[in-house]
Amino acid sequence: MEALLYKPIDRVTRSTLVLHDLLKHTPKDHPDFPLLQDALRISQNFLSSINEEIDPRRTAVTTPKGEARQLVKDGFLVEVSESSRKLRHVFLFTDLLLCAKMKKTAVGRHQQYECKWYIPLADLTFQTLDDSDSCPSIQVLPEHEIEEMKSKISALKSDIQKEKKAPKGQSRVERLRKKMNEQESWLLLHSYLFLLSSDYERSEWKESIQKLQKKDLQACVLSSVELQVLTSSCFKLRTVHNIPVTSNKDDEETPGLYGFLHVIVHSAKGFKESANLYCTLEVDSFGYFVSKAKTRVFRDTAEPQWNEEFEIELEGSQYLRILCYEKCYDKSMLNKDDNEIVDKIMGKGQVQLDPQTVQSKNWHMDVIEMNGIKVEFSMKFTSRDLSLKRTPSKKQSGVFGVKINVVTKRERSKVPYIVRQCIEEVEKRGIDEVGIYRISGVATDIQALKLAFDTNTKDILVMLSDMDINAIAGTLKLYFRELPEPLLTDRLYPAFMEGIALADPAAKENCMMHLLRSLPDPNLMTFLTLLEHLKRVAEKEPINKMSLHNLATVFGPTLLRPSESESTKGQHITSASDIWSHDVMAQVQVLLYYLQHPPITFAELKRNTLYFSTDV
Repeated sequence: MEALLYKPIDRVTRSTLVLHDLLKHTPKDHPDFPLLQDALRISQNFLSSINEEIDPRRTAVTTPKGEARQLVKDGFLVEVSESSRKLRHVFLFTDLLLCAKMKKTAVGRHQQYECKWYIPLADLTFQTLDDSDSCPSIQVLPEHEIEEMKSKISALKSDIQKEKKAPKGQSRVERLRKKMNEQESWLLLHSYLFLLSSDYERSEWKESIQKLQKKDLQACVLSSVELQVLTSSCFKLRTVHNIPVTSNKDDEETPGLYGFLHVIVHSAKGFKESANLYCTLEVDSFGYFVSKAKTRVFRDTAEPQWNEEFEIELEGSQYLRILCYEKCYDKSMLNKDDNEIVDKIMGKGQVQLDPQTVQSKNWHMDVIEMNGIKVEFSMKFTSRDLSLKRTPSKKQSGVFGVKINVVTKRERSKVPYIVRQCIEEVEKRGIDEVGIYRISGVATDIQALKLAFDTNTKDILVMLSDMDINAIAGTLKLYFRELPEPLLTDRLYPAFMEGIALADPAAKENCMMHLLRSLPDPNLMTFLTLLEHLKRVAEKEPINKMSLHNLATVFGPTLLRPSESESTKGQHITSASDIWSHDVMAQVQVLLYYLQHPPITFAELKRNTLYFSTDV
C-alpha cells in the first residue's frame, strides 16, 4: 500500500527530471521553451508542497520567470462587499496581493484556501483624498449590540473557568469554547473596521506595499493553474494562523491586564528636521486596538519634550502602541469623508505589557525605536480593584472625596461649582473634540486642576481657559470617580440593577423614574445637569465620534459603582476580567436608559412625587 501511494509522486519526480534535461537542451528561442518552463515550475511547486518533513513551512513559490515569489506579510482583515462584511486572509507577495478565504472541508481532510481576488502590485494604487467621496457606505451596527456581545463573551469566560474546576466539566468546556469563538469572531467582524481599526495597521500594510512598489515591477497575469498552485501554497506559507480572539489562546497564555496603566511620554529624538509633533497611545481590547491618549503638539522642534502622564483603562490588554505624528495645518489635506485633516505618521512601535514588569510599584522606563526615531516613556500598572476604590477625603474643606451634599451646602448651590465649570468649558470649546471623555487628559494637568478646585484658587477660570480640553473632561470624570459614595447612591444601587432588568416597558419606566425621585436633591440636580450635557455632546457625534452609548460606557460605572463596603457585601471578585461583567454592563445600561429618555426636569419629577409613595 505504501509503495502504491508513492507511485504518483515517483512519476512526477521522474517527469520533473526529464523536464529539467529537456530545458537544458532546448534553445531559449524555441517555441516550446516557455511551455517547458511552466511545466517544470508547476511540477517543482507540487513536489515542494507535499514535502512537509523536509520543509514544514516554505516562504516562497516560483514565478513564471523562475524567480522566487516571496511572502512578505499576511493577516486578517474585513472586506466590505455590497455593504456586507466578510472575513478574509490577505497575503502580500513580492509582486502581488492575494485575498483568500478558507474553504469548508470534510473532517479529516487538509484545509485549503480559495482565492477571492488578486491584484498585481504594479497595478495597485492607494485611494487619494480626492477619491474619498466614492467610498462605499459601511453599515455600522448599533453600539449597544456590540456591548451586549462583549457581556455575553465575559459571561462565557466565567462559565469556562467554573467548568474547568468541575469533576466532569471538560466536554462542556469545549462546547463553551466553541460558542465563545463564534461570538468573538462576530464581535471582531462588526467592530468598526476591525483589525484595521488603528493607524498602526493601516500604516504597516501601506509601508510594506509601497516598499515593494519601489522595485521595477511588471504587471503579471496568472493562469488558472498558476493561481491554483499559489493559493494552495498559502496554507503552508501563512504566518498568521488564527484571528486574534481569546478563545484561540492557550490556557497558559496571559489573559492580559485589567486595570489602569499610567504612562509618561517623556521625549523623542531622531527627527531629521523641525516639525509640529505629537504622539498617540493605543492599547488592544477584545482583539483590536483603540486610541486612548494623545499628547500636546510640540511645535517647530526636532527634539520634543512632552513629559506628559496619562491614565489608560485596560480591558484584557497585552500591548501598548505609540505612534508619532507630524501635525498638518494645511486645509488642502482635508479628508472629505470625515472632514478631518490627515496628519503624517512619522513612526510607530509597540511593547508587550509584561505583568511582571509593569505591576511593580515603581515606574518602569523604556524606549520604543521607530524609523530611526526613539521615543522615551515610563509606565506602571494599578489593578482595577485598587484604582477604583472610593476613598473619602480626610479633609472636608475641598471638593474631591467629599460628599456632594456637604459641597453644595458649603457653596450654597444646587450643583457643585466644579461640575458646572467643567461642563461649561467642554461645551464652549470641547464639544467638537474627537473622543471627548474617551481620550485621556494629561495626568499632571488633571492633578493641577484637582488642587485648584480643592483649594478654591482664584485663578481657576484662567486655568480652565488655558488647559487642554481632555484634561478638563478628565477632571470631571475624576470628581465623580472619587466621590465617597456614587452619585446615584449605595442605598439605591440594588434597585437600579433590578429596575433596568425589568422586561415590561411601563413597569421599567415607573421604576426608573421613581428611583430618580428617591435621590437626594443635590444628587438629582447634578445628575440631571450632567445628563443634559451628555445629550448635547452626543448631538455632535458625527464630528466628535461620541455616541450616547459611548458616553454611557465612560460614565455609567463612574456614577453607579458602589463604594467598597457595599460592593463587597455578599460577593467576592475572583477574576479581574469582571470589568465587562453583568454588573458593569448593567451600570452602562442604566445611564443609557436615562440618556435615551425624553428630557427629564427636576420640577416635573418632584411634582409627580405626590402620586408615588410606594417604597422601592
